[in-house]
Amino acid sequence: MEKRDYYEVLGVDKNASADEIKKAYRKKAIQYHPDKNPGDKEAEEKFKEAAEAYDVLSNPEKRARYDQFGFAGVDPNAGFSGAGGGFSGGPFGGFSGGMSMDDIFSMFGDIFGGHGGGFGGFGGFGGGGGAQQRRFRGSDLRVKVKLNLKEISTGVEKKFKLKKYVTCTHCHGTGAEGNGGSETCPTCKGSGTVIRNQQTILGTMQTRTTCPTCGGEGKVIKNKCKECAGEGIVYGEEVVTVKIPAGVAEGMQLSMSGKGNAGKHNGVPGDLLVLIEEEPDKELIREENDLIYNLLLSFPTAALGGAVEIPTIDGKVKVKIEPGTQPGKVLRLRNKGLPSVNGYGTGDLLVNVSVYVPETLSKDEKKALEEMEGSDNFKPNASIKEKIFKKFKSLFE
Repeated sequence: MEKRDYYEVLGVDKNASADEIKKAYRKKAIQYHPDKNPGDKEAEEKFKEAAEAYDVLSNPEKRARYDQFGFAGVDPNAGFSGAGGGFSGGPFGGFSGGMSMDDIFSMFGDIFGGHGGGFGGFGGFGGGGGAQQRRFRGSDLRVKVKLNLKEISTGVEKKFKLKKYVTCTHCHGTGAEGNGGSETCPTCKGSGTVIRNQQTILGTMQTRTTCPTCGGEGKVIKNKCKECAGEGIVYGEEVVTVKIPAGVAEGMQLSMSGKGNAGKHNGVPGDLLVLIEEEPDKELIREENDLIYNLLLSFPTAALGGAVEIPTIDGKVKVKIEPGTQPGKVLRLRNKGLPSVNGYGTGDLLVNVSVYVPETLSKDEKKALEEMEGSDNFKPNASIKEKIFKKFKSLFE
């Protein structure tokens, strides 16, 4: 199914508030819920489509990238994703590439008051909201990567050797020594929560809180693993390859879902956040997707014309200089800039022309110029004066 604009999927305006987006998603989720449309593949796809749209638009960071870059801003294959990864599979995790209906329910069950049985797993909607066992989430890791213009123009793969918490290989993340090392929590009977009764002036009040015995996991470890001391994680290292898309810019952040620190007791791993930095180029200046080069011409070349070499990302190219080229003229080399990160077009290389006026002259050079000074060809005409004035004026507007 061809991707549709996320705002269109939820039927909201681009200026919609977070509350409006949440209400719109709830409406779509009810309309296309699998339990309400058994065996209807189209309804199931629309249900997933709505969940995908909500995952992006409900996250301020992802929404900002989507508004600026379109699908590429949240496309894992393009290297972008928010704290929760992307949707299309690949190394950044995925929605259609591996997310089950249960994953959707666990991510967005709060829309309906919790995850439980009954109507498609949404608590409070037909089946009531049963408590969930707690799953620990590992912390995120952050790394910085410096890229030159060549790497930015083509995209690049970078490898990082990360020191981080990984799953214990001895207990396979359970934290228990051998089989039968853990048992159902006797306090909460595996639910992860307990109900507390409190007497108030209004009568007895019941509150559901995290089980103090198991910490919300629903089980307790009898014999702790000797390698990880019952945590299920140990400090180790991992080599991670990050595919950085073409066109990224200073300050952009890429995210690899699940490549951060491992979560305790086979919990949810954190993400790897990659912050982009740009190495300054010696000759080219970046202005969004365009590149700028300041060309300094000699006086004879500007007057007589000729050919000069201009540096580009892919090497030097020759550019023809017309006779009588004036300072401030801008030459545009089409598609010699940087590609757009969302895949829509490529910038240009703008060559800003300046003319060098000699600071010292020999007697013969000075005499030659003095002889030419009286020529009308060496006096600026009204058209040239107007062009220079307009260009100067634009600098202050």
